[in-house]
Amino acid sequence: MLIPSFPRRPLGRAVTALALAAAAALGVPTAASATTVGASAASAATAAASATTAVAGAAAQPSAGRVETNYGNPVTALPPISRPSGKHCTVTAMQHDFANSYGQPFTGTLTPPADCPGPWSKVVLDWSGSVAGRQYDRLAGVWIGGAEVLRTSTPEPDPAGISWHVDQDLTDFIPLLRTQQPVVVDLGNVVNSTYTGVYHMTMTVTYYQADRDNAPAATADQVLPVSQSTTAPGWWTLNKGQSATATLAFPRNLTSARLQVYARGGGCEEFWYSNVPDDYAAAHPDYGMCGGGTYREVQVLVDGRLAGTVQPFPAIYTGGISPLMWRPIPSIDAFRTQPYDVDLTPFAGTLTDGRQHTVTLLPPAGISDSWTLDGSLFLTTDPLRAQTGGAVTTDTIAAAPQLNTTEQKQSDGSDLITVTAGRDWTVAGYVDTSHGRITTTVEHHGDYRNTDTLANQGQNQVTSQRDSGWTVVSTDDGHGQPRQHRTTWSYPLDVTSSYTPGSGSDSFLASGQVSVARELTDQTRHSQGAWQQQVFTDDRLNSQGVLERQNGTVVQADGSSNEHYLGSTADGGCYDHELAADHGYLTLDRVNASTNGRACG
Repeated sequence: MLIPSFPRRPLGRAVTALALAAAAALGVPTAASATTVGASAASAATAAASATTAVAGAAAQPSAGRVETNYGNPVTALPPISRPSGKHCTVTAMQHDFANSYGQPFTGTLTPPADCPGPWSKVVLDWSGSVAGRQYDRLAGVWIGGAEVLRTSTPEPDPAGISWHVDQDLTDFIPLLRTQQPVVVDLGNVVNSTYTGVYHMTMTVTYYQADRDNAPAATADQVLPVSQSTTAPGWWTLNKGQSATATLAFPRNLTSARLQVYARGGGCEEFWYSNVPDDYAAAHPDYGMCGGGTYREVQVLVDGRLAGTVQPFPAIYTGGISPLMWRPIPSIDAFRTQPYDVDLTPFAGTLTDGRQHTVTLLPPAGISDSWTLDGSLFLTTDPLRAQTGGAVTTDTIAAAPQLNTTEQKQSDGSDLITVTAGRDWTVAGYVDTSHGRITTTVEHHGDYRNTDTLANQGQNQVTSQRDSGWTVVSTDDGHGQPRQHRTTWSYPLDVTSSYTPGSGSDSFLASGQVSVARELTDQTRHSQGAWQQQVFTDDRLNSQGVLERQNGTVVQADGSSNEHYLGSTADGGCYDHELAADHGYLTLDRVNASTNGRACG
């Protein structure tokens, strides 16, 4: 990922994941044509059978001396967004080429189709692109009415050209979509004699009309963007010590509020999980390491008061560590970035006085580069009461987590840096509604551990990170049967990277291996009954790549990877998708999807 304002680390320093990414983007040769290999687009709702495509077996290691030039179209193991049967209308919201597009976003208007006036059972966005030549990966965002509805990044192209597709469920944004809204798409790109790739993008929105078989979607009553603009890119780019505040007017009959937050780091913060403490970076300036340590936490404040925290997923761009690792299977979260939910209902009763109130987003503390943040509020109101009211009764969120960092010299001369953190907090509040007093309690627990081993003046680095936790939201209407909703997350990550300088000019050997997963559950229960699982996902990916140049000539460029997604579907079934790739092309594409209520996980 390269943005002009984000510095890259020096190529000659070891374990500089940014440097390895830059070197690969600069050094992959241009040559022959590519073969197109695509994944099945069968809907999880209709793929009751098993589909398998296999072409030999996935190689465990990149082949020595192999130079991979072109590769198959990018694919992921994520399930496609399920789509209702019945009448639907598709609107083309954008067709645009992003060339020299920094500071020049696409702007347009999205109007609901007259032939599908609503109510709608579902709304789906489709994002499709193609690119050829040489180019860095780029961050992209889509805003409708000022609300970010998609955050994604692009694949790095090959000389012959690639195409890819991402879909996104926009159903939660139906309250915004009922009326004409401004559309903004930001995909900053630079094209010149070296970086020739132009991103040709098309974006459509499909509205699925409700009928007797497909009920109108249940949504919040109002969507309120937490962003800086409705006519320009809405995200804030924040550095160390900065914050972003939206001043908002809330409905006076508010009963609940859920905040959806997008958060990603850039530059040195792309690889935050491998950053070193500031004192270590200062003591070893010739290593070319990024500082700030490894623990990352985004904070949310309401009227200046801490209201929630988020520990972000370690997203890796398609140029991250080594681009050869992500051809054609990108890392988890690269294409369809998943936002984070923060329940702000304990504060809802304090926001109904008719005055303006503030929601503030804080990037992680001590960061060494920028983070892009924004969000959307999903609000519900009381149809029988003109004004609600209430108060926050408990808020135990500390300004900073319990963080411990140690640096130890090992017997083999390497340095071991260990970071541990814990987060436990409770926020509670009530709202007086037409149904009586509703009390909401949010309890949060987070665990974090990162070990980072550096050797050979930082030329070899091994990172192991374990980040997990849970949030329980309890809703009590005073009738003795509180409802509880529990979400859990786990983001295990292991990264090994090595950089060995060669004896000649512009000579080096760079290699990397990544194992990463995202495990999520969503459970409910009444009173003290057993937890009932509603949603389960387990997405796991392993990848490795190598790049070697001798006197400016690429003599080795190869990679292999595999991804396995297992998750529950909206109809109670299970979606199971395995992918494997070697030398840039799929060797396995197997889907098993059930719609017969079989439990998943």
